Amino acid sequence: MKKDVNNYAFIDSQNVNLAIRELGWRLDWRRFRTYLREKYGVTKSFLFIGFVQGNQDLYTALQDAGFVCVFKPALTYKDGTTKGNCDAELVLQAMIERDNYDKAIIVTGDGDFYCLVKYFIDQQKLEVLLVPNKKKFSALLKARICRPYLRYLNDLQEKLAYKKKRPHEDETS
Repeated sequence: MKKDVNNYAFIDSQNVNLAIRELGWRLDWRRFRTYLREKYGVTKSFLFIGFVQGNQDLYTALQDAGFVCVFKPALTYKDGTTKGNCDAELVLQAMIERDNYDKAIIVTGDGDFYCLVKYFIDQQKLEVLLVPNKKKFSALLKARICRPYLRYLNDLQEKLAYKKKRPHEDETS
């Protein structure tokens, strides 16, 4: 872990979840939280997520893993799809907390966050922009100013993929 560092992570959970699943694997959120702490000195991780009734076990597990969940009511459309767009909440929280952390780790591939990323770069407040899928993310985040900050979750699949425990691994039958 980086010593004497107080960085915060701001995570677009829907973007991360959909991008990782499209790659064919599932993110182990607990391992991801540990990775953020050890690699980037993240002391607080905000996870922005749409609130869906009945997902309380998921939300509890994420909080137990060390995430501060910031919820937005999700909308369910006639076709059955659910949308809980938390972009504004992520930007607002990053700015509210701005004086409480050294640098930000932004986790998304969504170009809607370009203005926040650029602002943090200009203010020397961005540690890293962690993109879930290096083959498919917004062209806005590929801009020259962002390139030195780009890192990719694809490269961390071995380290961060959810691995279902075999019965003997967790001492059950």
